[in-house]
Amino acid sequence: MSKKKEDKNSKKEVLNNKNEKHEVKATKLNTEETIEKEKWEKEQLEDDGKVMLDKGREHHKIQLLSIIGEIEGHDVLGNNIKSTKYEHILPTLASIEDSDEIQGVLLLLNTMGGDVEAGLAIAEMISSLSKPTVSLVLGGSHSIGVPIAVSSNYSFIVPTGTMVIHPVRLNGLVIGAQPTYDYFKQMQNRIITFVSKHCNISKKRLETLMMQTGILTKDVGTILVGKEAVEEGLIDEVGGISMAVSKLHEMIEKR
Repeated sequence: MSKKKEDKNSKKEVLNNKNEKHEVKATKLNTEETIEKEKWEKEQLEDDGKVMLDKGREHHKIQLLSIIGEIEGHDVLGNNIKSTKYEHILPTLASIEDSDEIQGVLLLLNTMGGDVEAGLAIAEMISSLSKPTVSLVLGGSHSIGVPIAVSSNYSFIVPTGTMVIHPVRLNGLVIGAQPTYDYFKQMQNRIITFVSKHCNISKKRLETLMMQTGILTKDVGTILVGKEAVEEGLIDEVGGISMAVSKLHEMIEKR
């Protein structure tokens, strides 16, 4: 074999070796990126109840958010209490609005209620999103969870899901003066106005349900189960996760 051919074959071998090294390096990087992505998604799910739904045949990117346990306000709840922290949810909703990739939001609710100001802040953020939103009430969406449930563009409740409607309550020291009662009324009006604006129930009917006696023990208010919430006009439809996801895909397609 001539020296020129040997040099040519040698260069070709070196080039092939370089290509193989690049391919191995690229594969390693892709594997590391996949591992990091999976780790990040797991942390998001564990910390904030967030996960990206993008494996469907429609290939839509849907952000799933969970409103779980007690809605935490300015006071930090104990470690043994499941809670939804508004300082996690509000920035997430802002990033969703600003994202070119995320096309819709699916909300899963199973909450006992909680802080009124925090709950209304979350509800206002959801209602002002430009992306399609669908909510699904599972175990229950009680108290200030009601405005959050109705803040989406379309809402579902499972047949056994519950919604508890009651007047505003305050824990701790209460000063028995007229300004205190005025404050209570103002806060209650804010909730009633928001809810009636975002679903098919009138203010008058909502107030009636709030003050009803004989349903809740040692208190006033109303428990609505599944179909009853739809009949009262709070929720759009009885259904489960498949219907909620299908509805959201449909809304995204129509945009």
